[in-house]
Amino acid sequence: MTSPAPAAQKRATGSANREALMQVRGLKKYFPITAGLIVQRQVGAVKAVDDVSFEVYKGETLGLVGESGCGKSTTGRTVLQLYRPTAGSVVFEGKELTTMSDGDLRATRQRMQMIFQDPYASLNPRMSVGNIVSEPLRIHKVMSNKKEQQEYVEQLLIKVGLNPYFINRYPHEFSGGQRQRIGIARALALRPSFIVADEPISALDVSIQAQVVNLLEELQDELNLTYLFIAHDLSMVRHICDRVAVMYLGKIVEVGTVDNVYDNPLHPYTQALLSAVPVPDPIKEKARQRVILTGDVPSPARPPLGCNFNTRCPVALTGVCYEEPDPPLIELEPGHWVACHRAV
Repeated sequence: MTSPAPAAQKRATGSANREALMQVRGLKKYFPITAGLIVQRQVGAVKAVDDVSFEVYKGETLGLVGESGCGKSTTGRTVLQLYRPTAGSVVFEGKELTTMSDGDLRATRQRMQMIFQDPYASLNPRMSVGNIVSEPLRIHKVMSNKKEQQEYVEQLLIKVGLNPYFINRYPHEFSGGQRQRIGIARALALRPSFIVADEPISALDVSIQAQVVNLLEELQDELNLTYLFIAHDLSMVRHICDRVAVMYLGKIVEVGTVDNVYDNPLHPYTQALLSAVPVPDPIKEKARQRVILTGDVPSPARPPLGCNFNTRCPVALTGVCYEEPDPPLIELEPGHWVACHRAV
C-alpha cells in the first residue's frame, strides 16, 4: 500500500478548489420527548442538532469533532436525510434535499453514501460479502447482469484491499478491519461523490486504524471523493482532514483550516480539547498549559440559558455568557470562524 500524500500538499490541493459540494444552513434535528400512557403528548425535545451551518467543498475532507453525545453522528445522518430535519436547508450539488420527495431523494442518494461506525453491526450476518456489496446496485437497478455484478464487486474488493475470492464468505469470517473495508466497498458501489464517514476507525485496533485511514486517502485521490469525517481522535483528524468543525451540545463553535484551528484555537472548548491531546515531545508536554474542564455536559433536552458552554467554560463572562443567547459564528481571520462572546 502506498503512503498518502503529505498533509501540507493535500491541504494545498483541497483549499485551491473552493466550489461547495454541500451547503448546510440552520440545520436542526429535535427528537420529541413524550409523556402519557394512553394519550401521548409532547412535553419537550432533545435538541440533538441545533442550528448548524457549514459547507463541504469538492475534493476536501471536513472533520467534525467533539465529545460523545454532542450530535456529530446525528448531523451526518440528517445531512444525508436518513433523519429528516426539523428545520434548515441542505443543498447538495445544487439540489435542496429537505424538500425532495422520497422518489427524488432515492435517486440522489446514489451520489452520497455513508460508512458506518460499527463494522460488526452494519453488515447483515445472513448475507455474503458479494450480496452486501452488490445490494446498492440491485436496489437502484444500476447493473442487472449477474456476471457483470460479480465482476464489479470483485473489482471493488480489490480496490479496498481484499481478496476477490472472499465474495462468497460471510461477515463473521472477517476481522474488524476487514469488515470495515467491506463497508467501504459497499459505500463505493454506486460511485458517489460525497461520503459521510461516521467514526469509521473508532471500533478498530490502533494498527488497523492507520491502514483504513490510508485507504480512505488513496480512494479520495483516485476517485475524487469528498468526505465529512466524523471523529473524536483529534490526532487522526489533523492527519486526514483539510478543515475541521468543532461541535458542542448540538452546535458548531469553531470552524477553520486544520492548521488554523490546531495552531491557534479561539474557542475555550477547542482549547480544552486540544490540550488533552498528548504531545510526543516530553519537554513540550511538560511546558504546555492544560485546560481542565469541570462538570458534565448538560442534557440536550435542557440546555443552559445563554451560551451552551457556560456551565464548563473557564473564562465565561459574568452576565453576557449566562444571559445572552449563543453567539453566531464570526470570521475572525480568513477562513477561521468562532462562536464565542469573548471574540465579539
